[in-house]
Formats: sequence, C-alpha cells, structure tokens
Amino acid sequence: MKTIDRTLTAFSAFLILSAPHLQAAEDFVFHSPEAEQWYRSGEYFQWTSTTANNNDARVDVFYHTFGDTSNPQLLLVHGFPNSSFDFNAVVERLQDDYYIAALDFPGSGFSDKPQEGFSYMLEDNARLLDHFLTEVVGFDDFAMFTHDRGVSIGLAFLGHYLDNPDPGYTLNYHFLSNSGMFLPLANLTDFQTIILDPVRGPEMIARRRALPRLTEGNPAAVANADIMAFNDGVGALLHVGKYLLERAENEFRWLDNLPRSPVPVAYLWGLTDTVNPIRIPNYVWLTYLNEREADSSFWVLPTAGHYPQRDNPDAVVKIIRMALEGALPDRATEDAWMWEYAGSREPEDGIYVGHSNVRKMEFPGAVRYTPEGYEY
Repeated sequence: MKTIDRTLTAFSAFLILSAPHLQAAEDFVFHSPEAEQWYRSGEYFQWTSTTANNNDARVDVFYHTFGDTSNPQLLLVHGFPNSSFDFNAVVERLQDDYYIAALDFPGSGFSDKPQEGFSYMLEDNARLLDHFLTEVVGFDDFAMFTHDRGVSIGLAFLGHYLDNPDPGYTLNYHFLSNSGMFLPLANLTDFQTIILDPVRGPEMIARRRALPRLTEGNPAAVANADIMAFNDGVGALLHVGKYLLERAENEFRWLDNLPRSPVPVAYLWGLTDTVNPIRIPNYVWLTYLNEREADSSFWVLPTAGHYPQRDNPDAVVKIIRMALEGALPDRATEDAWMWEYAGSREPEDGIYVGHSNVRKMEFPGAVRYTPEGYEY
C-alpha cells in the first residue's frame, strides 16, 4: 500500500507542476545532453517558506526519484553552489538496488531562484526536507547522504527529527561528507567571504554575470554551466551564499546533535580538499563522534577532493553499500576488521579510520621497564 501511495503522490506532483515548468523551459538552450536529460526527467512540488522574512513566499522545487519504490530508501542532499546533479554518478551505480530521492534546494539547480529580498535559510531547508519526505516521496525508513551546505541542513534536520516524538519516519543511517561544517577550521576562499560583503559581493556577481557561458569542453563542466545558467543561478549565488552567516551562528548547536543521535553514522572525506581540509573531520570526529554509543565509522578517500561523489563515485558507493548492508564492524571488532579490509582494498578505495582510545598502554606478560633498563 505504501508503494502505491508514494507513486500516486509523485504522479500528482508531476501533473500539477512539471508540465508548466517544462513548457516554460522550452526557450532555454541546453548545451549539455546530460543536464537536459536530468531536467526533463524530473518533477516539481511547491514549498511555502517558513522563514519569517520571506512572508510565506512560495517556490517551486525540482526533484528526482530513481529506482524501484520497494527497494531501501536513500535521500541525497546537495551542497553549494551546486545541485542534485552532483550525485548523477552515484545514482547510476545505486538505482538498481535502492529507491533514491534527490532535490534542488531553492536558489539551486532547476528550482526557483527568487532574488529580491528572499532569505535562503538552512533551517528552512531542513523543514523543506521533512515536507519532501512526508508529502512528496513518502519515505518512511531511509538513509541520508549529505554534502557541503547540505551537511548543515542535514544536521538541522537531524535535530528536528530527534526532538519530534513522532516524526512519521525512521532515519536509519546518516552519511556526512566534505563540508565547512566547522568554520573555525575551514580555509575559506575569497569568493566565499566577498559574497557576504554588501558592496563587493554584488560587484563580484555582476562580473560573473558578464562572463560568457561555457558551451563546450568537459561534459561535467558544460552540464554544470547549463544548470547554473537556468533561472539566473549566478545571480542567486549572492543570496544563497549568505548561508555561512547562519552556519557560523548555529554550527555548535547543530554539531551537538551528533553525540545525542542513535542513528549510525558513516563520515567520509576527500583528502585533497583544500577549502575544507582534513583538520575539520579530525576535529568533528574526535569531539562529537568518537565517544558516542551509536555505530560510527570514519573514512578518508585518498584520491578525492571536495566532491568525493564526483571525484571517486565508486569509492563512495562502496562505503554506502557496506554501511547499509551491515558489513561494517562494531567498535569491539573494528581493529581486526581494519586489517582484513586493508588487505583487500584498492588504491582508490576509502581508508577506514578506527576509533581513538587514548590511555596509558600496558603490556601484560611483557618484560618490565625501569629507568635502569629492562628487567627479565
């Protein structure tokens, strides 16, 4: 019955919103077949913003579902300045075995991008996820993979989930990947800081708008150029990019949701990320995840940068499958498992990082140390 309900809900959303949007986009010229296919196979639903300053503004939100509705459910949550298309390679590898949902947050991808006085808030996006899950795709027992800006959205969503005695669904696994989720350790670019300046920010966006659009070359770059050009994504950057201000005010509160969460976590990080270097996950792991009771794993992807789902989707998918198929060790058995896994991993596979147990080491049955020498 749930499968039928999900299908009807999605079909209703398609009838109400998809046809007008597809018709309106006929004048938009795609240069990427991949981006055009992603767009034309998607759907829309409407969201009323919960942010006070947005005055109940309504925006149309683009989304995708993939796979058989009877399969295990997986929610993909994108970052900034990108869209759900970031996960296309992951979707290709998982859609035969999982029922996958992904959306473009307002201001991103193929969703609406209002730019006059609209506040793109992370907390609003977290409530949007709840609406999407319950009213649009009908997820009831799902895993969630979050990246970049989407990590903050996911942590805010997690807090709402934990505080709700009856959310109507179960979050069964929580994946976190590269993000400036703890800004004091980030290595922010000039773009990220200038965009917050009320004078220099608009000037920078104006210069970006004046640049010619990329229409040929690397297929992934052309696809992302198409998606950025849709609904003036360049102009929307100025407004969506202010999310750093909200993150800075709330990141400690959101991170505090991790140690109190009973949801298993897989934490994976592209090692060559220079904006969000490895010191971020090292700190977050040791501070918020290492000591919690719920199952947790920490992974480093040696050949991936900020976008592990794009740089090395095979390694990301391998971690997702191991986690969701119950193939990861618990804390008591992880040391032995680490040796076994290391013996079979490929060079580009994720490297498993175990928990830290800081204590004075003792070696029962060994010879005794004294400052004068070893006693046999």
